[in-house]
Amino acid sequence: MSLKMNREELADYLAEIFPQVREDFVIDALSEDGVTMRLLTAERHLRPGGTVSGPSMFALADVSVYAIVLARLGRQALAVTTNCSMDFMRKPRGDVAMIAQCRLLKLGRSLAVGDVLILSEGSDAPVARATMTYSIPPVGSTAADSG
Repeated sequence: MSLKMNREELADYLAEIFPQVREDFVIDALSEDGVTMRLLTAERHLRPGGTVSGPSMFALADVSVYAIVLARLGRQALAVTTNCSMDFMRKPRGDVAMIAQCRLLKLGRSLAVGDVLILSEGSDAPVARATMTYSIPPVGSTAADSG
């Protein structure tokens, strides 16, 4: 299956549907198999001690899988996270961007599964890893149908 949106179209669509976080995330690379995204860390993303917070890393993983699902399916704003398993492995740096390397493992009619490796920019040592499952609504669903 080919991409339904290129990197620029995807970035514009994400900014349109999630304007509250448009300044947080950047799409570095996009292919049929995955996406590389960056969290531009700011003080609001840090926890005491100056490291990136778990919720901020979760958001990066979540938006990365959402982005690759959108890129493959097109404008499916109603796709939602149904499961996440996340391992935090190392202390992330708070003074650099966080990089998410996301791979789409499965894209079916009703579910998508992605794997995300999160690194501090400039390091090859992963700080976190997440597996995310998304539910894809049937074609023609509306916001009222999605619960």
